[in-house]
Amino acid sequence: MAEKRIDVDFDAALNPEQLAAVTHGDGPQLVLAGAGSGKTRVITYRIAWLVGKRGVDPAAITAVTFTNKAAGEMKERVAALTGAAARVMWVMTFHSACARILRQHADRLAYKRGFTIYDQSDQMGALREAMRAVKDMGRDGERRFDVTVRLPPSTREDIGAISRIMLPLKDGSLIPLSAVADVSMATGRLVQLGP
Repeated sequence: MAEKRIDVDFDAALNPEQLAAVTHGDGPQLVLAGAGSGKTRVITYRIAWLVGKRGVDPAAITAVTFTNKAAGEMKERVAALTGAAARVMWVMTFHSACARILRQHADRLAYKRGFTIYDQSDQMGALREAMRAVKDMGRDGERRFDVTVRLPPSTREDIGAISRIMLPLKDGSLIPLSAVADVSMATGRLVQLGP
């Protein structure tokens, strides 16, 4: 692919160590650097160098980091260096990149593209809401809401283990989190919910 016009003076913008990392040839490269040493600068300039000097298609660039703040900063820096080319790059958090891949291939997983990913806090909230509904249903027999759970076939053993714990709770009492943790430890597949 032909070079894209990116107006960056790499020699003037980078120290010798950074320049060596940015202009590294083909193949993997490990850069070890401490806080404040310019790691993000090296990554963003490397992207600009790959697109501008090596002719790499911007759509083939993926740069991932851990935090939303770092991803936002990296996006801004890449856009400042590469302009419109940055719009087609994947510059985001690991979680965002994985979610994007899952959504693109949701049909292969038998999911809808608009699925929701629950973090630990969301999971606990949903569990508490479901337990409250079970408790309320036990008092007056009225259904409060419908719950649909889609689990892979391998979790049937887990469901059976949970059902055996829930059966004695027909009086509407809440399931102790320690009981759920016990199921987790027994099956090795459920997430431990207890403290």
